[in-house]
Amino acid sequence: SALWRRAVDRAQGRGPARGDLARDDDRPLYWARLGMTRELRTWNPGFRLTERQRDALLGVLERTSRGQSDIDLPGGEARGKGLKRVLLTGFDPFTLDRDIRISNPSGAAALVLDGTVIQTAAGPARVETAVFPVRWRDFTQGAVEEALRPYLPRVDLFTTVSQGRVGRFDVERTNGAWRGGFPDNDNVSRTETVPVADPASQPQWTTTTLPYEAITAADTGRFPVYDNTSVTEIPAGGTDAVVRPDGPTPGSTARAGGGGDYLSNEIAYRATLLRDRLGLRGTLPGGHVHTPVLRFGDGNTDPATGTVTDPAFVRNRLDIVAQVRSIVAVAVSASEPDRS
Repeated sequence: SALWRRAVDRAQGRGPARGDLARDDDRPLYWARLGMTRELRTWNPGFRLTERQRDALLGVLERTSRGQSDIDLPGGEARGKGLKRVLLTGFDPFTLDRDIRISNPSGAAALVLDGTVIQTAAGPARVETAVFPVRWRDFTQGAVEEALRPYLPRVDLFTTVSQGRVGRFDVERTNGAWRGGFPDNDNVSRTETVPVADPASQPQWTTTTLPYEAITAADTGRFPVYDNTSVTEIPAGGTDAVVRPDGPTPGSTARAGGGGDYLSNEIAYRATLLRDRLGLRGTLPGGHVHTPVLRFGDGNTDPATGTVTDPAFVRNRLDIVAQVRSIVAVAVSASEPDRS
């Protein structure tokens, strides 16, 4: 818990920076967690510690150091005074075997925005955040539902956020119940239907209730923002996957949502399915936003010879985080969620 709070304080300019990386950098939190995990895995205490107990301790470390146990929404009296409540999630860095220096702007946004109040056209909005690991097994074990279920009935808006395409934001219209097999941070692949509780009632698709028209029409920052309606499906009665630019057709089987077939699509699918199963689809705006890919500056693209940061890298991350904040403000200000 202290690690999460220290990372949030660092990102928001409180206390010492402890290092020479920019304060908004999400990587020190990730690196510190890896170090703590290693120490806990090799800890040899002076009393008997079973592997089950060690795994339980590791689970506590994983959840608390990502802010999942630190969500502190204002009470009902705050809503009565006009304070909106927003829940936002981000992700750890990933594809580190490709480039060990990688940062994730969605994780940086979570650190910068946690516990802050955003001024919107509809009044102030308090934002609470958490981060999730890029691992299939955590999602299989219900980490998303466990973290979000207590809070979705109490918020006015939620958005899951992850890193997506180069040079653009996307509001993902449709999420698919399919894992495409890309390796996670444990180098594990999964190609299967997204495993959820009560699979008999599991839909192939879920949809956003974020106000995508308002978000895409607003001037929220440097990068263009798109309403992404494309999916990949196997049509009813068919056997081959096809891309549908305007969303799924009736009776089709999911092969990729607008956000693809990796964990960004899956967190969007799980969060919106949880929204629907809680009976909140008609009242709670929520969905997924993809940020631009965070890129290093020209001349610093080789992970073998490049530096861990550069001015363009910092500027890009700051611009992305600021635009996430602006998108949240627009979404809060929209009076009604859009319907697909």
